[in-house]
Amino acid sequence: MRRRHLAALLATPAISPASAQTFPDRPITLAVGFAPGGSTDIASRLLAERFAHHIGGGARILVENRPGASGVVASDWLRRQPADGHTLMLIEVSSHAIAPAALEGGTPFNPVDDFTQIGMVGTAPMVLITSPRFPASNAAEAIARLREAPPETFTYATSGVGSIPQLGVEMIALRLGTRFTHLPYRSGGLMLTSIYQNEGNFGVAVLASAAGQIRDGLVRGMAVTSRERFPTFPDIPTLDEAALPGFELTTWNMIIAPPRLPQPVLARLNVALNTAIAEPPLAERFLGAGVRMWQGPNTPQTTRTFLASEVEKYRDVVARTGLRLER
Repeated sequence: MRRRHLAALLATPAISPASAQTFPDRPITLAVGFAPGGSTDIASRLLAERFAHHIGGGARILVENRPGASGVVASDWLRRQPADGHTLMLIEVSSHAIAPAALEGGTPFNPVDDFTQIGMVGTAPMVLITSPRFPASNAAEAIARLREAPPETFTYATSGVGSIPQLGVEMIALRLGTRFTHLPYRSGGLMLTSIYQNEGNFGVAVLASAAGQIRDGLVRGMAVTSRERFPTFPDIPTLDEAALPGFELTTWNMIIAPPRLPQPVLARLNVALNTAIAEPPLAERFLGAGVRMWQGPNTPQTTRTFLASEVEKYRDVVARTGLRLER
């Protein structure tokens, strides 16, 4: 890993002071490691316009979907791009915390050292959802059905192998002492369609991805995985209070760039991001989509420290669930 990291640094072209002063001089690509319709894609599109506005200089941000391997493909692509601020990525826990621990042989990148961390965007709970035809009307009944049925009776849909929705279900299976049949899809949108059509009987989705379908009655929101109920869905209990005491699982979004991003560009992007997420209208839009904007210190260094701690946390979670991903 260290050799790969050194090679990446040597291969990354340096940006000149003149280029830093004229940044941005073309549209900025904001990569997303998932297909359109999922929670990460939704967050990127909500953020793009206001983030670009605060970067200034006529900045435009274009969202580019690069799905594959729960974000690992896009992350590996990102680290090879020029470190000039024109290529960024909105990441979440799957590619940079779960996959490094669960993927056979690890990821082709160091999730912390091979990137420049710009800042946090927000955090979101997961939500246990079921098909409208699932034989339960609340979280306690749903968990009882899942516990009592013979192993692999029920199918669960996810946004991909190694995604946090898969880890969420595997954590539930571990608590219940059972197994379910996995149906992986390429995005959160396809996952939700599967559950609505009852191909996947249930799942654990990022609330930001499932909020609209829950409101429209296309899927049932049984319980959120945070320790507190979410403000926009006060009638949905927590899994902790309804059926599984102590259960907690949340995801997050973060902006990163290729390694060795020049300090002037990094500082400008961090200030722009913090200014954007502090805007009440944008925060309200994110809250409506199931995401709380990041609170507290939000510098490149605090973001890097947070990511390093998440990598270590999920090594333990992956070890306990036994989740293993094949290349």
